[in-house]
Amino acid sequence: MTAYFNNSIFWVEVDRIKPNPFQPRKSFDEASLASLAESIRSYGVLQPLTVTRNEIEKPGEGISVEYELIAGERRLRAAKLAGIQQVPVVIRSGEDDDRLKLELAIIENLQREDLNPVDRAQAFKRLVEEFGLKHIEIGKRVGKSREYVSNSLRILLLPQDMLGALSKSEISEGHTRPLLMLMDRPQEQRALFVEIITRKLNVRDAEQLARRVTPEKTRKSDLTPELLLLERELTERLGTRVRIEKKQEGGKVTIDFFSVDDLAHIRKVLTPQEPASQRVSLQPETPEEVRAAEGVPEKAGEQQDDLYSIRNFTV
Repeated sequence: MTAYFNNSIFWVEVDRIKPNPFQPRKSFDEASLASLAESIRSYGVLQPLTVTRNEIEKPGEGISVEYELIAGERRLRAAKLAGIQQVPVVIRSGEDDDRLKLELAIIENLQREDLNPVDRAQAFKRLVEEFGLKHIEIGKRVGKSREYVSNSLRILLLPQDMLGALSKSEISEGHTRPLLMLMDRPQEQRALFVEIITRKLNVRDAEQLARRVTPEKTRKSDLTPELLLLERELTERLGTRVRIEKKQEGGKVTIDFFSVDDLAHIRKVLTPQEPASQRVSLQPETPEEVRAAEGVPEKAGEQQDDLYSIRNFTV
């Protein structure tokens, strides 16, 4: 029966379909919905919605069937606007758990690029907090990298009005980078946000303003080109901000992380597995190592090119 439902298309009355309580998308563009409704009036709903089917026994009424939406809320809303009574649906088994419903809703919206950055970040946050998923696990489920998930979650560190502007497309996701650079300087962050809104700054100009505010430029002037390159390489490799500070003697490296999952990833990157061929054995294994361990001189004619090879040393 489950396979039958999953592979078949049914027609269900729109009023019998309950919304998905795990729908990550919170905002729907009215003009876009009106356009889709007009298309549905002319051609119908071309792609089926995805729902679950639950049979509920009610005292004195017998068994009633309820449908819960998993994917396709925009099409459902547009169908109601168009006055359509029934829509095509694919019915998944009712055994899907809450996490899977949220995952499917996120994946569908990501594939259609329907989620704004804030809704996407909030959805990822629910997967982390409510279902205990790590960033790398979320990335695998939605077809994105761990860094993509972590960077999305960092957006939620911004003040609420800035998140609201991002949801309304008054600023772009790219603008969040320079704003996040000023997290420890709230007054300057607020001033930059106002500049972006009022002057319609592009991302590049906003980043230049952010760098002028932070002491980053002064700090970097003390670094050699080699250290600047190393800092940039570490930032790219770890997927987070890395700062090198030079002192009179030595210096220090600061690595930012967003969560315990981030920290675990950084640790994994910084402790690569050593190839077996490069491990130093405590016991001699080759004839040359045996002779070296016993103090036996090399035979005449043997190659001297590997005089400093690790094979000639024992621990």
